[in-house]
Amino acid sequence: MVNNKKKKKKTHVPFRLNMVFFVVFVLFSILILRLGELQIVFGDDFKREIQRTEDITVNNPVPRGKMIDRNGKVIVDNTPLNAITYTKYQNADQKKMLETAAKLAKLITKDTSKVPVRDKKDFWIIKHPKEAKAKITKKEWNLYDQKKLDDKQIYKLQIDRVTDAEVDSIQGEDLETLAIYREFNSGYALTPQIVKNKDVTPEEFAVVSENLENLPGVDTTTDWERMYAFGNTLKSILGDVSTTEAGIPKEQVEKYLARDYSRNDRVGKSYLELKYEDVLHGQKAKVKNITDKSGKIISSEVLSDGKRGKDLVLTIDMDLQQQVEKIIEEEMWSAKQKPGTALLDRAFVVLMNPHTGEVLSLAGRQISKDDDGKTVMKDFAGGNITTSYNVGSAVKGATILTGYKTGAISPGQYLVDEPLVFKNTKPKKSWKTFGSINDLRALQVSSNVYMWKTVIAMGHGRYVPNGPLLIDAKKTFNTMRQSFAQFGLGTRTGIDLPNEMSGFPGSDEQASLALDLAIGQYDTYTPIQLAQYVSTIANGGNRVQPHLVKEIREPIMENNELGPIVEEIQPKVLNHLDMKDEWIKRVQEGFRMVMAVGDGTGVGTFKGAAYNPAGKTGTAQAFYDGPVKSQKNTDVMNLSLVSFAPFDNPEVAMAVVVPWAYQGNTGPSVNMTIGKRVLDAYFDLKKSRSLNEGSQGTEQQPNNADTTQNTQQSGQ
Repeated sequence: MVNNKKKKKKTHVPFRLNMVFFVVFVLFSILILRLGELQIVFGDDFKREIQRTEDITVNNPVPRGKMIDRNGKVIVDNTPLNAITYTKYQNADQKKMLETAAKLAKLITKDTSKVPVRDKKDFWIIKHPKEAKAKITKKEWNLYDQKKLDDKQIYKLQIDRVTDAEVDSIQGEDLETLAIYREFNSGYALTPQIVKNKDVTPEEFAVVSENLENLPGVDTTTDWERMYAFGNTLKSILGDVSTTEAGIPKEQVEKYLARDYSRNDRVGKSYLELKYEDVLHGQKAKVKNITDKSGKIISSEVLSDGKRGKDLVLTIDMDLQQQVEKIIEEEMWSAKQKPGTALLDRAFVVLMNPHTGEVLSLAGRQISKDDDGKTVMKDFAGGNITTSYNVGSAVKGATILTGYKTGAISPGQYLVDEPLVFKNTKPKKSWKTFGSINDLRALQVSSNVYMWKTVIAMGHGRYVPNGPLLIDAKKTFNTMRQSFAQFGLGTRTGIDLPNEMSGFPGSDEQASLALDLAIGQYDTYTPIQLAQYVSTIANGGNRVQPHLVKEIREPIMENNELGPIVEEIQPKVLNHLDMKDEWIKRVQEGFRMVMAVGDGTGVGTFKGAAYNPAGKTGTAQAFYDGPVKSQKNTDVMNLSLVSFAPFDNPEVAMAVVVPWAYQGNTGPSVNMTIGKRVLDAYFDLKKSRSLNEGSQGTEQQPNNADTTQNTQQSGQ
C-alpha cells in the first residue's frame, strides 16, 4: 500500500510541471507569433515612424534697401555687425535651453538692464524649486490636491511671494544667463533669433565660434543696422526702423503677419522707412529645415537666396539740405539774441521744383532741451507736414486770384486803401495807408484793405463807414476755402509721407473772420502746403504733387554703380486752376514787384539778386500754442515767405515759415534773411557745380533738373 501511494505521488508532480511547460510554450508561441506579425506585417510602418522627418520652410530676413540722394550720395546704408544667434528647435527642452544659456553667459557679456522683474521671479523659481514649493502652505497644497487650486493659481502665488531680496539675489552670471535665456525664448521655432549684435567683440565672436559644438542652437553670423551717413540731417524724414527686440509694432502685427513677416522682423516705423516698407524690406531667403520627430534639425537646404531690399533714390540734394539747415540754425540763434523772441523755437524751409514736385530740401530745426537739460538745436523736418500755422499775407496771391474768378474784382481794378470802420469795432487798416491802388500794387505793398474789400464784394456786400459788415459769410467761407484748396492750402498735398496733416480751419464763420481768412490770419497751413501753393502760381496753374522719392532701383551693384531702374516717379498734376492764364501771369508779376520794385515788402532784402526772384512776404498776428504751457494764447507774430526764381523761367519754389518769431509790434525779419540766404545757396551751388563740371569735363547731375493787435501791424 505504501509503495502504491508513493508511486501515485511521483506521477502527479510531472503532470503539473507538464501543464506549466505547456502553458509557457503556448504563451511563448503567441508572443513569437505576435512579434512575427509586428515584424512582418507592421515592421516597415514602425521603421518609417522611427525614421520620420518633417520638412519645415522658414524665411530669413535680409538687409534693407539703401537711400541715395539725387546726386548719387548714399544717405542711409546698412552697417555689418558681428552677431550671435540662437535657433530654437521645435518642442525645445526648456531645461536644456537654460543650460545652453548658462554656457553662453560664460563666453559673452550681455546687457541685463532690460530684464523685467517678472522674468527675474520666474528665473528664481526655476533655480530654487524647493524654496519655491515651500512658499505654498499645507492648506493650499491640500486645496490643490482637492483640485480647488490649479497649477496656474499655485504658480501665481509663488510669483507673488518671491521677495525683493530674492529678486535682487539674481546677479552677475545668473542675470546674464537670464537675459540670454529671454532672447532664446523670444524667437520662432527654427528661425534664427539675435542674441547679441551690438558691441560683439572679436574675442567673443571667436570663442563662441570655437565652442558651437557645445552650444546647441547657437551660431555666429553677420547682422546689420541702419547707418546715417549725414548724421541727423533729415533724420526725422528718413524715418526709423524697429529693433529685433521690439519687432513688429503691436498695432501692425496682423497686417504684417498676413504678408509673411515674422513677429521679430525689423520694419519701418515712420516716414520714408514706413511709407516704402514694401520696397525697402527685400525678399527673404527661404530655407527648408529637415527635423526628426523630436524637432531637432537634421539638415537644412536653401530653397532660394534672399535679396536685399530695393534702393530709393531721393529727390533731395543733401549738399543743399545741409546748407539750408545750417542757415536756419545760424539765423535762429541770431534772432534769439534780440528782444521779444523768447518763444521762437522753430523754423521751416521747403525747396521744390515747381514743375515736377521734386522736393530738393525739406528742412526744419527746433530749439529744445536734451536729456541733460542743455539747450540744443534738433532736426524737425517732419514739422513741414505735421504742424500748421497762421501764415499771414503770403496767401494774398490766392485771394486776388479768387477775386478774379468770382468777379469780385477785375485785373487792374483800383480800390482805395483806407481805414475801414465797421459798427462797434476798432478801425481795421493796412500796415500803412496807400490810397487808391490796383491789384498789383496791393500785392507789392501787401495791402490788407484791398483784400478785405475784395472779400466784401465776393460776399455780395458793400462797405459803408460805421455800418455793419453785411455779407453772406457762410457762402464766402465756402468759396474761399474751395478756391484756396485748388492751390494746396488747407488740404493735403499728397506728399509721399505718412501722417501729413491738412491744417485747421477756423470753426466760427462770422463775417469779420472771413476778412482774416483773406490775409492768412484764420485758417492754418503747413509749410509744404505753402510750397505747393507758390509752385502752382509759378508753373502757371498746375497743382503738382510733391514727392521725395525720385526713383526705385535694384540694389547698388558690386562696382558701386546704381542698379537698374525699377520705377521712375513721374510728375503728377492733382488739378489745374480753373482760372485764365493772364490772371495767373498778373499775380506772378505782382510777386515780382514784391521783390524788385519800389517799396515792395521784399525789396530791402532781395533787390538786385541775380536770379530775379518773385514772391510774397507774410506776417500774421497769432496766438501762441507751443510747448511752453504757461504762455498759451500769448499774442505772437508768425513770419512767412513764399518765392520762386527765376521769375521768367521758374526752376525752384520756396516756402519759409517761422512761427512765434517775436512778441510785440516789431521784431527780427528772420523769414527774409533765411529766404535770401537759402536762394543764394541754391544758385551758388548750381553755379559751382556747373563750373566744376566744365573744368573736369565730366557729367554732373544738377541739383534740380528742370523739366520745363488788430491787423494794423500785420499782413506785410
